[in-house]
Amino acid sequence: MSGYYYYYSGFQDQYDAHYLDACSLCRKSLHNSDIFMYRGNTPFCSKECRQEQMEIDEAREKNWKSGRSLRKSDAQNSTANKTVRTGTVAVA
Repeated sequence: MSGYYYYYSGFQDQYDAHYLDACSLCRKSLHNSDIFMYRGNTPFCSKECRQEQMEIDEAREKNWKSGRSLRKSDAQNSTANKTVRTGTVAVA
């Protein structure tokens, strides 16, 4: 079992590595060391790994928000340049 602690997942003959066994970023073993947590249940081996993940998440969120605002402005621009006609259409 290579130094990791395993827990029983509820199925016969199926054991999974516990989520606190390794750093979420660099995969370094967390056995007998300090654990730095982020967002509730994400473990890291050091403040540096945790900070790097926080920066990755901030950049991802910033990109998501900017992509979302671009889509909104694209939608507004595309309808602003079009003529919209309302009424009844009869097809024979």
